Amino acid sequence: MKVTVLASGSKGNCCYVEGESGAILIDVGLSARETVRRIEAAGGKKDAVEAILVTHEHGDHVKGIDVLTRNHIEVPVISTQGTLWQLEGQVRATGLFRPAKTRTPVTVGDFSVELFDTYHDACEPCGFVIRENGSSFGYCTDTGMLSADITRRLRACDGIVLESNHCPHMLKNGKYPEFLKARISDPKRGHLSNTAAAAFLKECAGEVGTIILAHLSEENNTPEKARELACESLGMYVHETTLHVACQHTISETFEV
Repeated sequence: MKVTVLASGSKGNCCYVEGESGAILIDVGLSARETVRRIEAAGGKKDAVEAILVTHEHGDHVKGIDVLTRNHIEVPVISTQGTLWQLEGQVRATGLFRPAKTRTPVTVGDFSVELFDTYHDACEPCGFVIRENGSSFGYCTDTGMLSADITRRLRACDGIVLESNHCPHMLKNGKYPEFLKARISDPKRGHLSNTAAAAFLKECAGEVGTIILAHLSEENNTPEKARELACESLGMYVHETTLHVACQHTISETFEV
């Protein structure tokens, strides 16, 4: 599989996963036009997309789904039932909705997709493990913590996209109001910090070959801080690991997992 993060952050999230005979989009938080432009700029094809996977219903993850499914690609929209219920007022092509249960694999072309529970202030948020031809790719953002189940799943992947949203020190001393700071740092409904992401990386050092840090806050984090802590956690395995920090405004490299 080949993975390209088309956008990552509070202004829009989208990831293009390409297999041997098809592709999958994870979230469409950009406009439909910009999503198509970035797919093509990354060397992909919109007509290769066989499904859209949705982590949760927040606008920075679903903004472009309505127009994309009506005007560009008529493909299944796969997520938990709770998320799809929340999307009924935002997406007109509800006939494309395909609810899936966590821990029950879903087949999309040559891909096998398994959902897992995450922890965020959404109805029924989830992450994904995508498998094809012996390779596995995990996607986990917008979660306040990494449970034992999430950790086990991600450690078994060849490559992952992992949230590294904020620096706790920057968040604590930043200009956000206290209620928003509490929401972001809430382990049950918030976002994963650099510290929490690094703790996971220390556990899986040498096991996951490609790690893409994602959903960085532009206010409470910097790519340099996220990368530095991740490198420290990987320790002696840092030179054996492909480590990348995804950005909001530019397309990532394409990584093979």
